[in-house]
Amino acid sequence: MFKETKNWIESSDYDAQTAAHMLQTGRFIYVIFMCHLAIEKILKAIVQEGTGKLPNKTHDLIYLIQTAKIILPEHLMDFIGKINNASIVTRYPEDLSKLISSYPEQVARDYLNSTHEVIAWLKKDTRLMKL
Repeated sequence: MFKETKNWIESSDYDAQTAAHMLQTGRFIYVIFMCHLAIEKILKAIVQEGTGKLPNKTHDLIYLIQTAKIILPEHLMDFIGKINNASIVTRYPEDLSKLISSYPEQVARDYLNSTHEVIAWLKKDTRLMKL
């Protein structure tokens, strides 16, 4: 396993833990942001391991899934599409108060739970089984 791959995985785990802490502190849009980042990094680990090259500097989860040639179950892919779109508005909010009201606690909790499910599924990828 490449040292960069190990770093992507550790960083993904760290970001997922940060998302959980953001949920506890009521910073719900940052839950969404950190969930996206955690998924992005585990995908970059798979790309790194599969290609032997550093992944492109992108935040587009769909692009990373396509690059890694991953076939996710439909419900996980639906979530990826949803969080991929949400990430843009959490990075660059046009109206912070509207954004905050769009992501109440239960929505943030649902995103976090789905993120854990996606990451667990991705960690079973054979390219990461060299740990």
